[in-house]
Amino acid sequence: MTTINEVARHAGVTPATVSNVLRSRGRVGAETRQRVLDAIDALGYRPHLAARALAEGRAPTLALMVSSIANPFYPEFALAVERAARASGHFVIICNTNEDPLMGRAYLDQIAGTLSEGVLVMNANLDFADLHLTEARGAPVVLCMWEKPNDPPGLPSVAVDFALAGRLAASHLIELGHRRIGAIVGSKVSGIHTPRYEGFVAAMKAAHLTVHAEHVRHAPDTVQGGYAAAHELLSANPEITALFATNDLPALGAIHAAADLGLAVPGDLSVTGITDIQLARESRPALTTVAVPTAEAAKLAVTLLRELIATGTRPSDMAPVLYETSPPRLVVRASTAPPRSARRPSRSR
Repeated sequence: MTTINEVARHAGVTPATVSNVLRSRGRVGAETRQRVLDAIDALGYRPHLAARALAEGRAPTLALMVSSIANPFYPEFALAVERAARASGHFVIICNTNEDPLMGRAYLDQIAGTLSEGVLVMNANLDFADLHLTEARGAPVVLCMWEKPNDPPGLPSVAVDFALAGRLAASHLIELGHRRIGAIVGSKVSGIHTPRYEGFVAAMKAAHLTVHAEHVRHAPDTVQGGYAAAHELLSANPEITALFATNDLPALGAIHAAADLGLAVPGDLSVTGITDIQLARESRPALTTVAVPTAEAAKLAVTLLRELIATGTRPSDMAPVLYETSPPRLVVRASTAPPRSARRPSRSR
C-alpha cells in the first residue's frame, strides 16, 4: 500500500504538504498542489481513514444507528442519509443494533468520536443515558425522525408529526364511509408507534366513532406480524370493513391475510399504512398510505449533526435543537375504497 511519504518523495515535497493538499489546508501553490495530485494519481494513493482518525482524533465519517437493517424502511433512510452526508464530504457507517441495546452500546463505545465524528440514531432502542454519555465524550448525537414534535426528547432531534399521519389515515377511511375500523399497532403498548395510534383514535373520536378494544391488535412491525394480527382480528370480528396499520409492513401483511381469508382488497376490506416505502408502491393492490418526508428528515439530521460537529456544541451549552419536517401527506392508491353497501356474510372461524 502506497504511503504518504512515498507520495511526498515522488512529488518532491514534504509529507506535511501532501497532508495539506489532501485536507485543503494551509497555503500550497497551484503548481505544487498539481504536482502532489499527479503523484497521488500515479502511485494510486488512498488515505487510510482509520489511521487519519486515530492521528487527528476525528474522522470524515458519520455513524447511523438503526434497529434492524432487515426492515426495508431503514435502507431507504440510510440511502438518503448517505446522499446528504456525501454532499458534505462525509462517509456513513451503518450500525445495525438488531434491536439489542447492548450491541448499540458497544457501537457507541467503539465508534463514536473515533471512527465517526457524530452519531445519527434512528429507532435503535438505545438508552438515553448512553446517548448523553456519548455526547459528554465529545461525539454529538442527533435523533432522527422523533415521533413527538411537541415532546422534545432532551437531545438534538429531527421530528416528524406521526400523530398527524395517524389522523390522516383514519380520516381517509372515515371519509370513504367506513365506521367499523380495526387497528394494527406495530409496536408494544406505549411503544414507539403510540403517537400514530393516538392520531388514529383522535380522528375516530372527532367523527364520533368508538375505537373498540377488540378491534385493536399490537404486533411486531413486520409483514408477518401484520399478517398474524390481521388474520386474528378479521376472523374474530367479521364486521370490520377497514384496517389501519401504523406502518406499511404490517399493512402489507394485512393484505396477505385478507387474501387467505377470501376477502378482496379493497372490495371487502380497505387497508392503510404509514411511511410509503417502495414496497407500498409495488404491492398489488398498491397500498394507500401516509408518506413521511424521509429524504427531508435525513438531510435535516445530517445538517444538524454537521452544525454540532463544526461548532463543538456541548449538551450543557444550550437547549437541544429540534427541527421539524414538513407534514406527512396522504397517498391514495388501490387498497382503499368505500365499503360495500350490503353487509358481508359472516366468515368462518
